[in-house]
Amino acid sequence: MVRTKLWLAIIISSALGLAVGCSKSSPNPTSPSAVRPGASGAADDGSTLKVTKPTPQSPVNGQAISTGNDITLVVANASATFGTPAALTYRFEIHNLSGARVYSSPTIAGGSGGTTSHLLPDSVALEGEQRYDWRARAEFEGETGPWSDSASFVAPTTTGYIRGSELYDPLVNGKSVGQMHGPITFIPGVGAKLESQLSYISYQLPQTLTEGEFSILITGMPTNTEGDKTKLFAMAEGYSDIVTNDRRMTVEKRGNPAGIVAWRMITHDDRIETVGAERVKVNFNENDHYFWRATWRANRFNVSINEGGVFGRTVYNFGKPFAGRAYDPTPHVIYIGAPIGRSGATAASVDHVIIRQVWVSGRPRPGFANK
Repeated sequence: MVRTKLWLAIIISSALGLAVGCSKSSPNPTSPSAVRPGASGAADDGSTLKVTKPTPQSPVNGQAISTGNDITLVVANASATFGTPAALTYRFEIHNLSGARVYSSPTIAGGSGGTTSHLLPDSVALEGEQRYDWRARAEFEGETGPWSDSASFVAPTTTGYIRGSELYDPLVNGKSVGQMHGPITFIPGVGAKLESQLSYISYQLPQTLTEGEFSILITGMPTNTEGDKTKLFAMAEGYSDIVTNDRRMTVEKRGNPAGIVAWRMITHDDRIETVGAERVKVNFNENDHYFWRATWRANRFNVSINEGGVFGRTVYNFGKPFAGRAYDPTPHVIYIGAPIGRSGATAASVDHVIIRQVWVSGRPRPGFANK
């Protein structure tokens, strides 16, 4: 009898233990089953969330985005492979043709109707007419699902922007992202023509560019033009008189004497400029086009001119080092041409020139700006 009672006690105890164990292992019914990062159950692709891959819906198959259209990425939502579906979020990535990631979104709330859309913010700078690959994945409380298959699109033609310390203004599309002053004529596909010495375009960068380049393409400029200290492009601190501004950078193509190239830059601690024989003559052909570039990096300022475009023959290349701290105007104002200062119109803009593809940035000039 004693032995029978003992066996009954063992059987009851085992049954209770099994019930408790089953209760503790019940899955959370409000979220998809997940494997914590680093756990032995993680998938081969590194995902830690047991959900399916989202499916790219648009744009796909190298779709060309129309000029001026916003880029919206759309996926069919993922679903839980085990457990009850939860409120998944999504992350989107874009890669260029070399495979480098150029954009990663914050987490985006899952959309209704079985799809989730993400409109790229204006701050995303994609090169126009270039192909990009994109993908997306579901996430939940720090866990990540598998990435979708990659889809592709071709970015729209870039129409110009000012972002941070970067500026791009093509000027071939009948408009400018800057402020226009004086008579300016847009020639479709060619650029913006400064009709007088009082014509110029101004831009204000949201952030100061302490090192970088300012480059433009120019057509329609002969050796001899009006004015004695006329400027093709310039920079300054704010909008005070360009002739006396304490952070001015000016690049001149003078008409008296004809064809003289000269420049000046005032940094935080130094002032450098061309003097005497350093101001040299370049014979320009108004039927040709010229690439002008000013750079200020590693305490050196330099101006170069290529005849025939960005990759043409170099006809001018001269610079000087500067001492001390960087070029640091605040606010940083950019000019095509230059406003009239105390020296009068003869020291303002080079007139009748046609300018296109304005690039100001710490990054190298991109291919889309070379047309």
